Amino acid sequence: MGTLDGKVAVVTGASRGIGAQIARRFAAEGATVAVTARTVEEGQSTLEGTITQTVADIEGAGGAAVAFAADLSVLEDRERLIAAVTEQLGPIDILVNNAAVTYFTPVEDFTLRRMNLMFEVQVTAPLHLAQLVIPAMKENQGGAILNISSRAAIHPALPPGPNVGRGGTVYGMCKAALERFTTGLAAELYADNIAVNVLSPNRVVPTAGTIFHHLTTEDNPEAEPTTVMAEAALALCSGVPADGDRAITGRVTYSQDLLKELDITPK
Repeated sequence: MGTLDGKVAVVTGASRGIGAQIARRFAAEGATVAVTARTVEEGQSTLEGTITQTVADIEGAGGAAVAFAADLSVLEDRERLIAAVTEQLGPIDILVNNAAVTYFTPVEDFTLRRMNLMFEVQVTAPLHLAQLVIPAMKENQGGAILNISSRAAIHPALPPGPNVGRGGTVYGMCKAALERFTTGLAAELYADNIAVNVLSPNRVVPTAGTIFHHLTTEDNPEAEPTTVMAEAALALCSGVPADGDRAITGRVTYSQDLLKELDITPK
């Protein structure tokens, strides 16, 4: 028996990297996973990975998953996504907001078009998707919403370190907004038994995206494996209590710190 048996989970940005690994881990624990991203087939993105492949990996391991193509920068796609998942798989118990569109450019050169796109995907979309799944979670008297963030949300120290000039200010703005949204939503939904948390890696994770942006390398010995984030995500979405009987909620937490606190070793 898996810890997520009978649950329906939506994982955005699940064509590769952290999102794909979370989807695989949730499916291994018995969830039926709605895997969503823009990239359905190879060649549609410059980065490797597709939701078709993620579903194939899950089904090959004996799990259950369905691919749903969606562009989360488009309001109508978000509405269609939740409606389609609910119709095909049933009420949604878990929402993981992992999708991101990211540009690393200094503020003086950042275009408003790119900034608006980043906020639409990384801030507006998580809020809107949460609005769409909350009614069913309330009706079922529980659920979990997990937003994936980054240490980029932490304010830089002054004088700045050597990496501040890499152009991560707007990215950090998006993640800081996402974190404040999370804690506020957790407070609003506390009485409804809906856990809302933020999870970030302790260290940079070598994914197709971080490697493309030269934030790390595939063989970086100090990097954090995607399995660490996936195990921490599972703990936050499966109702693991930190103190007493209540599931963890309202946390802005980091993967390795959380697993150490809960004495969990990634599988």
